[in-house]
Amino acid sequence: MIHPVVAQVIDDVELNFDESSLLLLNILIGLMMLGMALDLDIEDFKRLVRTPKPPAIGLVAQFILLPAFTFVLTLILQPRPSIALGMILVASCPGGNLSNVMTYLAGGNAPLSVGMTAVSTAAAVVMTPLNLAIWGNLNPDTEPILRSVSLSPLDLFTTIFLILGIPLILGMLIAHRWPELAERVRKPFKIFSVAVFIGFVAVALGNNWEYFVEYVGLVVFAVLIHNALALSLGNGAARLAGLDERDQRAVTIEVGLQNSALALILVFDFFDGLGGMAVIAAWWGIWHIIAGLGVAGFWSRRPLETVAS
Repeated sequence: MIHPVVAQVIDDVELNFDESSLLLLNILIGLMMLGMALDLDIEDFKRLVRTPKPPAIGLVAQFILLPAFTFVLTLILQPRPSIALGMILVASCPGGNLSNVMTYLAGGNAPLSVGMTAVSTAAAVVMTPLNLAIWGNLNPDTEPILRSVSLSPLDLFTTIFLILGIPLILGMLIAHRWPELAERVRKPFKIFSVAVFIGFVAVALGNNWEYFVEYVGLVVFAVLIHNALALSLGNGAARLAGLDERDQRAVTIEVGLQNSALALILVFDFFDGLGGMAVIAAWWGIWHIIAGLGVAGFWSRRPLETVAS
């Protein structure tokens, strides 16, 4: 059992992260988004326009249902305020490009997953700050944190646009104007950026290891329930909409695997590495890989034709 004093302290802890490390983290996330964008072209978006139902269902589950249900979950679980705000922040983020790999492994509609990630990334420029402001201020425990940091939606919008929007546009431009170059650098660039990012997070985690070990127990259950909620909302929305099984798998994984790396950046950019928020985002980053592999492994063993739609 975690001592109540320890639980309370997490709201005041600020993780060690200097300005140069923060700048590097922002650059690395931008490079990862650029790598993802090299896989995209206008045809991907045209396909989504021709069959808008699956991505529309995914976006509704991603940016409307998940933040709203997360708000309700924080009222039910009543975690420490910084943990609750971390959950709301993660729920306000778009899907990450890890979802594309998991969808492929699960036998889902991988092109749909890639397109949904791109669309949700673009939508996040507006929807992430909007959802954080709405649901964070509605929760009486988290509202004082938002008020104390004087969070500006415009500043948040600008940061997300710089991290996600510009790399997305630049990567698609490179893929369109110089397709041969994009083809040559696509795979090594993505491997390099992801490997460097993982190494960076490992070093940052090592520098804050005592905090992580001391407080991770506070967030394990919350992240487990939260991630199960996200996967269930994605799957439930896709089933109710009557999507075929491959699209159901893509939407489920897209909604269930949040871009926790973006959440972590925003925690350090705007909340000075506030303990509960940072540990939630960090543990989400670990847990959704485990959960994603579990879901993908389960579905990969179930042929599509044997699963009821």
